Amino acid sequence: MKDLQIMRAFHITGPKQGAVVELPNPVPAAGEVLISVERVGICGTDVEFFNGDMAYLHSGHAKYPMQIGHEWCGTVVEVGTGVAKSWLGKRVTGDTMLGCQKCDRCTTGYQYLCEDRHEIGIRNGYAGALAELLVVPEFALHQIPDHMDATLGALIEPGGNALRSVQSAQLKAGERLLIFGPGTIGLLCALFAVEAGYEVHLAGRAGRSLDYAREFATHNKIAGVWALNEIPHLPFHGVIDATFATEIPARALELLEPGRRVVYIGISGEPSTIDTRTLVLKDITAVGILSASPGLAGTIEKYGAGSVNPSEIVAAVIGLDDVADALAGVRPSGASAGPKIHIDPR
Repeated sequence: MKDLQIMRAFHITGPKQGAVVELPNPVPAAGEVLISVERVGICGTDVEFFNGDMAYLHSGHAKYPMQIGHEWCGTVVEVGTGVAKSWLGKRVTGDTMLGCQKCDRCTTGYQYLCEDRHEIGIRNGYAGALAELLVVPEFALHQIPDHMDATLGALIEPGGNALRSVQSAQLKAGERLLIFGPGTIGLLCALFAVEAGYEVHLAGRAGRSLDYAREFATHNKIAGVWALNEIPHLPFHGVIDATFATEIPARALELLEPGRRVVYIGISGEPSTIDTRTLVLKDITAVGILSASPGLAGTIEKYGAGSVNPSEIVAAVIGLDDVADALAGVRPSGASAGPKIHIDPR
């Protein structure tokens, strides 16, 4: 019989090593809530932690063992002192970025850039959602509609990044957007861009991801999906780089119309370079996107209204016991062709 005071969680214990562990149930402190986790998504950052490549491991902002998981949804089951009891029973997701709430950045709307921030499942040892229970501060909570299923709930965090990226391109309806990278973020960007009325093109390296993007495009009103050597000579009014490739930032500048905006959300493993002469002579604005934080509310609104529905990109839902294989790149049995794997910790 399961001990009700013990929860199961997945921990990365070292490069390419992970295990399911049993831990005492966390207890919410003042200002915090306890979440019964319903669904968690795996993202590229989680894979980097598993492989040992993530920059925070080298900067000292993260260390093993660690409990990952920052794309999640669940239900509030307990509240700490000072938290409104009306949260009990509410279905929620949460901001990954947990600023100190006291510094100038936090008090002027940039708490997600706080120098002393924690990041759920990522930075400064804050436990992530790959567990049956998760503690988060009340200020990070976002309520989600009761009719929204767990698949969409756990796609809010990556959706927030994608929505910010599309909005940062500052296009008008009918203008043309090129998105490099047909992975989760690129596909989400495409959906938000189509919903905004843009002509959307996706580009990436030939392979499984690009093949899936072509299938995805046929029923999502995406104008074109191209291998990198096939991109047509068209005026692109905005470009989003959602890749890890070192050469794409410079190519994005080359293909972008003068006077427009390039948005960088992908982070390459090695330093990437751009020629600032191109930036200046074409009068281009370059924008970097770090966090979903300012895009979470808008994503919940669009998912809730049904104007954007990315559920099909989730290929499979697995349990905690299969997380290590998924992080190592093993496709779950019966998985569809989509890029995203979800976990139900229960």
